[in-house]
Amino acid sequence: MNQHLHLVTLGVRDFEKSKKFYEETLGWKPASASDDDIAFFQAGGVVFAIYPREKLAEDATTSPTGSGFSGFTLAYNARSESEVDETIADLRSKGVKIVKEPQKVFWGGYSSYFADPDGNFWEIAFNPYFQFDKSGNLTLK
Repeated sequence: MNQHLHLVTLGVRDFEKSKKFYEETLGWKPASASDDDIAFFQAGGVVFAIYPREKLAEDATTSPTGSGFSGFTLAYNARSESEVDETIADLRSKGVKIVKEPQKVFWGGYSSYFADPDGNFWEIAFNPYFQFDKSGNLTLK
């Protein structure tokens, strides 16, 4: 398999609530390919999508039940510690649940976590060892 990640789709319990969160709270712009029950967002070199959890489970031929920590996180890499602080302060002011306050972390960076309406964890982190290309995409050497 070619080493590429093109699309991440989250199965969400309340599509309209999640769509409002990503569009209004985070300020993301949906792609024109979005429709009544799926929303696509260009996220750098990857497309991020939300889709009703029941429909996603049906498509994958599995049960939609389950709760608690899902075993994965999504991440946004900031360009500075102050950007992490500013982002978390903005999210807090919009009523977003902050799971972990911004702080220095064991691997040498600075990080915080928040939860989306379905409890999916997003990390906002500054990693002094990561670099970005001209388009703002994370590049690993």
